[in-house]
Amino acid sequence: MINYLFKSLIAAVLLFFSIPVTLQAQEWMNIYHSAQSAHWMLPIHVDSIDHADFSADDSDMLIHLNDGFAVPMTASAMDSIGFFVPDEAVVKDKYQVFQMFVYTEDQRAIDTKDYYIPCYIGVNGLGHYGNRWVHGGIRGRGNSSWLYYDKKPYRIKLDTKQKMLGMDKAKSWVLLSNYRDMTDMMNTYVFELGRMMGLPFTNHTRYVELFVNGKYIGVYQLTEQVQQNKSRVDVSDERGILISLDRDDGPEYEPSATDNFWSSGYNLPVAVKYPDDDLLTADRRDSIQEVFAELETAIKTKDYATASQLMDMGSFARYLIIQEFIYNVELDAPRSIFMHKDGDGPWVMGPLWDFDAAFDFSWDNWTKNHSYFSSYRKTVMGTNPYKRNGNYPNMSKFFTDLFGTYEFVKLYKDTWRHYADSIVSRPWQEVEAYVNHLRQGAMKRDAEAWPLRWSFETELGKMKAWLENRRTYMDNLIENIPEPAEVVPVTDEQVCGTIDVFTTMQWHDGYNQSVKVEVDRSKVLQLLGVSEAYFKANLIDIVPLNTDGTEGANNTKGTYGGWFNGDNNPRVWDGGHVYIEVYNDLFNWTCGIRTDTCYDEEHTVTMQYRCQAGTTIKKVNVRVHFTIESYWW
Repeated sequence: MINYLFKSLIAAVLLFFSIPVTLQAQEWMNIYHSAQSAHWMLPIHVDSIDHADFSADDSDMLIHLNDGFAVPMTASAMDSIGFFVPDEAVVKDKYQVFQMFVYTEDQRAIDTKDYYIPCYIGVNGLGHYGNRWVHGGIRGRGNSSWLYYDKKPYRIKLDTKQKMLGMDKAKSWVLLSNYRDMTDMMNTYVFELGRMMGLPFTNHTRYVELFVNGKYIGVYQLTEQVQQNKSRVDVSDERGILISLDRDDGPEYEPSATDNFWSSGYNLPVAVKYPDDDLLTADRRDSIQEVFAELETAIKTKDYATASQLMDMGSFARYLIIQEFIYNVELDAPRSIFMHKDGDGPWVMGPLWDFDAAFDFSWDNWTKNHSYFSSYRKTVMGTNPYKRNGNYPNMSKFFTDLFGTYEFVKLYKDTWRHYADSIVSRPWQEVEAYVNHLRQGAMKRDAEAWPLRWSFETELGKMKAWLENRRTYMDNLIENIPEPAEVVPVTDEQVCGTIDVFTTMQWHDGYNQSVKVEVDRSKVLQLLGVSEAYFKANLIDIVPLNTDGTEGANNTKGTYGGWFNGDNNPRVWDGGHVYIEVYNDLFNWTCGIRTDTCYDEEHTVTMQYRCQAGTTIKKVNVRVHFTIESYWW
């Protein structure tokens, strides 16, 4: 319990500094906690303090500001409070672990992503950068990180644009909790790698120890919000575009939103981030879809000359190298894949974002798991990306079709050779600089606040070893990517016919059906007018079709396939009724039922074979009629 003399001293100090003095606006509060062997500099201007109250047992103190806002503090944890005038910054050291204080209105818990809770935000620049004490709002952010992890990520929106710890002025900022990442360095490493490789608008990192309403929350990564802004993604207000390819933010999980769409070429989930809600009309959204479709068409037809005019191919090669190098499986979903475009300029990949699903994260019990770095030999796109023969064979061909062109394969290989020697060492130098400061008590305090059985130092060692092994592995992988033959341009598409297949599934067997969808091999080849050998060599895809005949998405684990919902359109497992999965046997397809959504009913769904013959893409539809039977004995 705080003693009477200390309590009186605090009251006297606060009373003294409520009298106007010359240096008052420059003076700040300094708190010492002996239990944590740390000084916390609370950046409250002395002239903004009116008075302080104590709780009945003296354990809590409430500092009342002149504007009526109250800042709570745990007085029983304090040893002393003082006021001081900080020295002017001499060396701007971004690697320090800074301090951030958030005080919400009425000490409200930050328990929502839907709206901002009014708050004051204080930042201690430790003499390296300017301090901040500003009004704004704070809310939760993220998807799985918000839903499943105790240490929550946050988004901050200041009332006015401010520099934060040397980063350029803006209102919106992000506090990443990195709870799943025991190294706290995965995003930082990739940001530094992206900057080294010249990807534009790559985020910066500042580490802070965060306090919310006087409570220590732990180490957080402060970085920029990905958004259109002169100091962020600097595309023009009038004609700039910023999009994200993202299942969570796109039409799949946000079908009622007006700022997203399914792309017409590859059926990608696209969320428009700029123009934002205030500026994005339906016509503008449709025009963005049309502009993006031009790029999709050029990639799909392997028209490298046109594609390279519509997209900055250097950024595309560098972006894919980074995603594959760190084994970022979000490329498959896709999630958090940003692209931007300024006026008539080309599409450019980036900014880079969200990498705690990379580095061979183990998805076993994933909401509680923190295990990475098991194997450095896995691939997202594969040893032959054009064939998608990696661990994610159903990833969108938007990312891989250009590996069917000699020009892009050459660019990809040349880009790797240029950066390979420094792809680990240079970003890791930056990582070590941050780590050296985090080792000086911050990570120990974070571990005490969020006790886990993994060791920060052990995981850092695993990460570096994994990266070094990965670099050696990628040398050989990229060098041996096949160089394709000359591309035959596609000038026509032709549906050659439809085959009907009737399959009866048993409801009780669910995912373990004893039957398969058996497609007549000879009929398919006859309709296509090709031999079996030619078919195997030139098969482009087997895709699920929507009921209107357009291409749907494969959201199964099969190389080809689709989940179909109640209206027979391909969507996702969540709400799906029946599925088809195609693996090695292209004419005998695995099928199954989700028993909690599908009962005694019938479904007619369509898959489509696609094979290039000369300059024509030939197609055969397979209409599968599912009858589902139940038995109750």
